[in-house]
Amino acid sequence: MFRLLLVFALSAVAALAQSETWVFDNLQKLGGHAVKVEGDPQVIDTPLGKAVEFDGEGDALFLDVHPLAGAEVFTWELIFRPDSDGGAEQRIFHLQQDGAQSRFLFETRLVKGRWLLDAFVNSDVTHKNLALMNWDVTHPTDKWYHVAMVYDGKTFTSYVNREVQLSGEVKFAPQGPGKTSVGVRINRVDYFKGAFRQARFTRKALKPSEFLPIP
Repeated sequence: MFRLLLVFALSAVAALAQSETWVFDNLQKLGGHAVKVEGDPQVIDTPLGKAVEFDGEGDALFLDVHPLAGAEVFTWELIFRPDSDGGAEQRIFHLQQDGAQSRFLFETRLVKGRWLLDAFVNSDVTHKNLALMNWDVTHPTDKWYHVAMVYDGKTFTSYVNREVQLSGEVKFAPQGPGKTSVGVRINRVDYFKGAFRQARFTRKALKPSEFLPIP
């Protein structure tokens, strides 16, 4: 019994070492990384705890880190709230390698008061990219959601509240060190209106049952 418990404990520690969590409860640091603030994003109280709210016009956070640099497989999760009065196209969370166009992006599209997820990956090395955007699956705005993109080395899959939105095969190389923008694309276009509560970056292709809890 002791050995079994030890195995479980070591497995949990190993999984934790592969992941990094950002809680959006302040404007100074995320996951221990310094934050550069643009505009006037606000720390707000929500039923989930503190969150950072963006106005969709100029609010953004920038960090000099790419939390999935070097990852051959990964899971990127986000707990967020998309507002109904945001732009039609929003680039909400962006990781990009320095000096290259290799990047990962969470985006949204708003259609008649509802939203859909766009999960995007691009690799300069393999000259491959894939956008997972299912126009047949939309969701009500002004509510909290869990979204995820997962890459297992072959298949790229997007999720909303643990439900598959779309998947496809794509080959790309691990990305190098880089930067992150929150609430906008790195080149400062297509701002996000809504709020972020939590993000997690894991260097493993997680199963939906292993995701963060659905809000």
